[in-house]
Amino acid sequence: MGWGEEIRRRVVPVAHVVTLAPSRVVAVVVLAVVLVLVPALWMRLRLGVTLVHELGHAVVGLAVGRHFDGFVLRGDMSGHAVTRGRARGVGRVATTWAGYPAPAVLGALLVWSAGRGWAAPVVTGALAVLLLAATRVRSLLTALVVALALAGSAALWWWRDDATQEAVLLGLGVAVVLGGWRHLVALAGDHSATSDPAVLAALTHVPRLLWTATFVLVHGAAGWLVVTQLASAVRAG
Repeated sequence: MGWGEEIRRRVVPVAHVVTLAPSRVVAVVVLAVVLVLVPALWMRLRLGVTLVHELGHAVVGLAVGRHFDGFVLRGDMSGHAVTRGRARGVGRVATTWAGYPAPAVLGALLVWSAGRGWAAPVVTGALAVLLLAATRVRSLLTALVVALALAGSAALWWWRDDATQEAVLLGLGVAVVLGGWRHLVALAGDHSATSDPAVLAALTHVPRLLWTATFVLVHGAAGWLVVTQLASAVRAG
């Protein structure tokens, strides 16, 4: 079998939806909730959510024509992505806005794709984004986090097992959405002039509270989609 066929087998969606047993769905969700609620575990998962946040800035920045120079994850769980382009305008606003909604959007996508047999293409896409991100890391901690994410994604992609991919994507989706909510709670106490809502307010003269409200709306929609998809998975099992 040639390399082309080997790669194709790991990319194409399944011909039929893989159905997980309800007990396995519940176990995966409980594990995701534990990862977010237990402080010692959350301190590690939070770096992953911050990674998604910063890559949200980067992906949208590239989509609107900005240049992605690099990004940093810090030991205090914060991060910073640098894109170059016009200092103001729609592109700058979209890039700045994209960080906080990114975990909600990604989490909902992971859960939705897992329930429809599209786990393999989504894993492939995640692997491609992480490979690009690896060329833009600007600190040792950032390199370590990206390397761990790459290793996990590559293993999931290479040793493809549809049931395992679905379970992992369901769990990660729930964890990332819940983690996004925790980031929003932390944002409520951030009154600095450098927070994303503050920068958006300076760029647009729209109050930062309204920008924060848009983040909440995105997370609410993502949460609703995740809950309905999980309920559907339990019923189907």
